[in-house]
Amino acid sequence: MENIIGQIDKGVSTQNSISNFCKHMAFIFQIKPKTICDALKDENWVVAMHDELNQFTRNNVWFFVPKSDCMNVIRTKWVFRNMLDKSEVITRNKARLVAKRV
Repeated sequence: MENIIGQIDKGVSTQNSISNFCKHMAFIFQIKPKTICDALKDENWVVAMHDELNQFTRNNVWFFVPKSDCMNVIRTKWVFRNMLDKSEVITRNKARLVAKRV
């Protein structure tokens, strides 16, 4: 018993599980940005935004066309969210590009 470090009732954490946790934590940011300018300052949110735009490209959801006078422009906004697991730990950053209400 004298060689045990830490609390017995918490279980055992191996070095491998701790290193996996640290690798995963490097890719998330715990504070949700309030504006697009705040998001662009953090590399992790920029990666989440790129993932969303890449999904549009992969699914052939949109394409750019030249604007004419008879077209209406659909305005968009970014919505940022921290995704949580069952134990309320942040697992990843999620950015969504959504249509804005007029």
